[in-house]
Order: sequence, then structure tokens, then C-alpha cells
Amino acid sequence: MEIFDELKARGLLAQLTDEDEIKNLINNGKATFYIGFDPTADSLHVGHFMALCLMKRLQMAGNKPIALLGGGTGMIGDPSGRTDMRSMMTNDIIDHNCECFKNQMSRFITFGDGSSDAKMVNNADWLRDMNFMEFMREVGVHFNVANMLRARAYENRMAREGGLTFFEMSYMLLQGYDFFRLYEDYGCNMQFGGDDQWSNMLAGTDLIRKKLGKDAYAMTITLLTKKDGTKMGKTSGGAVWLDPNKTSPFDFYQYWRNVDDADVLKCIRMLTFLPLEEIDRMDSWEGEKLNEAKEILAMELTTLVHGEEEAKKAQEGAKALFSNGASSANVPGFELTDADFVDVKGEPSDTIDIISILVKSSLVATRSEGRRAVEQGGVAVDDEKVIDIHTSYTKDAFAGDGILVRRGKKNYRKVTLG
Repeated sequence: MEIFDELKARGLLAQLTDEDEIKNLINNGKATFYIGFDPTADSLHVGHFMALCLMKRLQMAGNKPIALLGGGTGMIGDPSGRTDMRSMMTNDIIDHNCECFKNQMSRFITFGDGSSDAKMVNNADWLRDMNFMEFMREVGVHFNVANMLRARAYENRMAREGGLTFFEMSYMLLQGYDFFRLYEDYGCNMQFGGDDQWSNMLAGTDLIRKKLGKDAYAMTITLLTKKDGTKMGKTSGGAVWLDPNKTSPFDFYQYWRNVDDADVLKCIRMLTFLPLEEIDRMDSWEGEKLNEAKEILAMELTTLVHGEEEAKKAQEGAKALFSNGASSANVPGFELTDADFVDVKGEPSDTIDIISILVKSSLVATRSEGRRAVEQGGVAVDDEKVIDIHTSYTKDAFAGDGILVRRGKKNYRKVTLG
């Protein structure tokens, strides 16, 4: 099966500017394509996973990926799908985040100088020092404001009090200019991205056509969503990161092991590199077989991100923990320090309450969420349910192996004193 048909069979294709031409280019390894990544954090997360897997698939088929880091556009932030304006970051933070991204991307795509090796480019190279008047004359003149305001990317911001700022509205022009520069400098003839980027991507193809009289192409991929329509990649503790220091391999494994029954086969089809014939045989799986499918999904994706050794440790830790109800060396740990033992006034204390433990170990995002978890019977320490939100522990409790804290059925932390 050729790569275009495989992408379609996996349910990845959403919108395309010219299906026949895109099919011809990627099937014959003639696409030089880019996907953009705004460095809004120092780690990629599950929301980037689909794009990384797409880049890997297309490179394996002989096409050349360009990973465009938004060192320039990251200073503004994409308003697509947002109801508020992003916080502005300094150049130093953006540059640090870009370096972190490159290290993580190297697990998925091969960078180098070969014909199908990936390139990493930073749009800060042409955006940070650009003269505003020159940009308006060269780029702004090609954009119709009425058409821009109809773009889906701006809907949420337009509907909110305060509306859409010119600062944010300029993002579409900048992304369009990125495509134009990559076309001229690297022969980039395609842009791929999430389906919420369609309007921004068309801005690039239109600009290339208007300025150069040339054709370039855009294709969006299906967004990774749960059965309720919300985006995948969030837990009670926040985003699911690809950085093992922000989301441990165990927690990453558990995230995929715990996906809803209705989502597991979709995720296997869209995200793993298992043969389609093998996945097709899973379509009839029900009941306990779906748990087996979840283990396959978790193992495949954890191996992709963290390597086979870490994936095996996570799998073994999960099986040991949930079969025996006992502590495991592979359960993610959290170390408290003396500074964590304070009272309500911030004064040093000999104890720490259960709500603080839940928050500090990222089992919950806020104290109010932790309070609800305890009151609803969803918290246990060393397999004993905690029913009092005022329950506290002395430092001695965290000596040696510490305590095993559980939130819900499958979210664990081994908490010790550092």
C-alpha cells in the first residue's frame, strides 16, 4: 500500500488543497514538507504526537521533513481555538524551548544532509529583525481583512470580551510568510498540520501563488480527540509531556493504558506503526481483549517516545502494582523536602496534609480538586482510603520507601523525603 492510501486508511486525512497532486508527490517521495511547532513550553506534549508520527511516516516513504520552530511566531502565539491571549515569552525562553524540541524530535525523525533527511529551521531567522514597513509592503498588501475575519482560527477570540487584537491577527500573515520563505529557501512545496490550522495554511499557499505565480499545497490531519470531542493529552495534573522529567515513562504508559474503550483502536490506527492488517483484526475485539489492545497501544507509544527499555519498565511496574497492590520500583516517585512542611501561615511544621501531598506530587492540579478527590473517596495511602481532608503525616512516614499514594484507580506516586 502506498503512503497516501495508508494515511487515508489510518483515518489521518482531513482537508487537502489538491488531493491528486499531494498523492502523487508523497507517493513518489517528492514532497519537501513542513510542520510548525511554536515553542510555548520546554517540552513537546501529546498534542504534538500526531504531527511527529506523520513526519516519521512521510520520511520513511522518502519525503523530506522540515521542522519549523516558531522562535519568531512564538513571541505572538497562535490564537486558533483559544479564548484568551497567550502570555508573551522572552527570546531566551523561546530559544531554550526550541533546543528542547530538537532533542525530542530526534527520536522520531532523522536530521542530516541526505536527500530525505530532515531539516530544522527557526523562523526567528527572518522574523525577529524584520522591518515592519517592509513586511507590510511585501506581505500585508496581499491579505484581505474581510476574508481573514471569516477564518475559523479567530472565531473564539472574536466572540470574547476584548475581541481579537491586531497583535494576534498578524499571526496568519506571519505563518503565511513562513511558508513563502521555506518555499523560496528550501523548495518546500507542502505544509501539513492540525485541522484547526487550515486557514493559516491557506494563507501560505495564497501568498506563494500571488507573489511567485507558483503552486504549493496544504493538508490537514485529523485532530486527536477523545470520544466526547475534547483534545487528548490532558490529565488531572496537566498536559502529558514527552519529557520524562515532566511526565514519567510510567505515567506516559498509564495514560495510554487508560484510554477509553471507544478510543483505543482509533489511537492504535492513527498513532502506532503496526501493520494495518494486524490492526484490522483488532476491530472485532471486545471486553477483556480491549484491555490487551490498550496494553499494546501503551507499549508501542512509550517505546516510540522513551525507548524499549523504559517502556518495559513501565509495563512491568504497572503489572506488578495492579496485580499485587504493592509498591513497585517503577512507580513514579516524588521527593518532599523540609521546605514542603509548613503550616497555613507558611511557618515550619512537623507535618504535611494529604491535600498538599496530592498537589505537590501532581496527582491533582489544585487544592480544591484534591479536596474533592478525598471527599469522594478517591484517595488512598498504602491501600487505605483517606476520608478526612485534614489527614496529615509526619516526616517519619516518608522515611525509607515512603508512602504509596493513589488517586483514582490507577494514578500512583511513591512519596519519600529527600
